[in-house]
Amino acid sequence: MRENGSRSDKRAQNHNIVIITGLSGAGRSQALRTLEDLGYFCVDNLPPSLIPTFIDLYSKAREDMRIAMVVDIRGGEFFSDLWEALRLLKEKGVKPTVLYLEADDDVLIRRFKETRRRHPLSPQGSILEGLRNEREILSDVKAAANIIMDTSDLTPAEFRKQLIEVFSRGVKSQKLLITIVTFGFKHGLPLDADLVFDVRFLPNPHYVEELRPLSGKDPQVVDYIMDSPVTHSFFTHLKKFIDFLLPKYIDEGKTHLNIAIGCTGGRHRSVVIGEALKTHLEARDHTVIMEHRDMDRGESGGVDK
Repeated sequence: MRENGSRSDKRAQNHNIVIITGLSGAGRSQALRTLEDLGYFCVDNLPPSLIPTFIDLYSKAREDMRIAMVVDIRGGEFFSDLWEALRLLKEKGVKPTVLYLEADDDVLIRRFKETRRRHPLSPQGSILEGLRNEREILSDVKAAANIIMDTSDLTPAEFRKQLIEVFSRGVKSQKLLITIVTFGFKHGLPLDADLVFDVRFLPNPHYVEELRPLSGKDPQVVDYIMDSPVTHSFFTHLKKFIDFLLPKYIDEGKTHLNIAIGCTGGRHRSVVIGEALKTHLEARDHTVIMEHRDMDRGESGGVDK
């Protein structure tokens, strides 16, 4: 990655408006998704002539204007309007950051073959011919870009990390959103779970008469389960395991993690452990959504056995 020094002034470093362009297959779509995760309002393949109008409308609706747009040769003859759009923005005192993405021909050819896509400039011809035409068309854009990134040797995770390092400067990036779902195995597994923990080996309040009608939200049930040495040992290991995993998921670019915790009916044990894990994660400044999917089913016969 390199930044054109003459164009990397203080205003450009704010990166409030980003125009993503470059070679087909070099990573424009992934760049747009990454900036969306950073809080940008994103638009793909916007005709350049509409950029000034779009920015005017969006800036009136929101003061914290952060926009990312992909502009590329898919727009055909409209792509030539990019220079006029940039001129109009300059007259308005708006200076976008132009991010140009490129990669080696052999890498791009391999990517096209893996996805079985045709190059937009050579739908009937060779991919290499299309790439050469595209490089020629984009040569002036590349020369005018603020940031040029070569993705030839980057994994998707490495590419995302570089983008975040550049475009999260001075911006509070969105954290990993964690959803904890408690459930009963008798009612089926949550289909969208990333991690599933089975807590049916923990002490079961169903066999304690005064606890049976209660749920895992009641203090008596919480004390009964959490006071057990088995629960204490398990929860200690669970916290360490989750604390180890979360930074790894974040490094790989994951933005949402679903953790499912199940017992038999989803009323007692899973609820207690789910709530305890939520407290642990929130104490470490994670954003957590809690969902007790089957907790209330126990009241109508679906008890935690």
